[in-house]
Amino acid sequence: MAIIIDNKIRFGRPIIEGTGITVEEILGALSGGMTTEDIVKEYGVTKENIKEALEYASEIISEERVGLIKK
Repeated sequence: MAIIIDNKIRFGRPIIEGTGITVEEILGALSGGMTTEDIVKEYGVTKENIKEALEYASEIISEERVGLIKK
C-alpha cells in the first residue's frame, strides 16, 4: 500500500491506499496519545501504513520553505 491523493476520495486529502483513512487522521491519533496498536485496531490499518503516513508527512514538511517574518 501507499499514500495516494485522489480528488474523488476525501476531497483530495492524502489517504492510505485502499482505505478512507487520511494521513491527517493518523497524525492526529498519534499526537492525541494513541499507540500504534490502538490505531491498528481502531482504524483497520497496519503498522506499515502508519509508518508510510509518517514518512509522507516528513517529506511534506521537509519541502516547506522557512523564511524570516518581519514584524
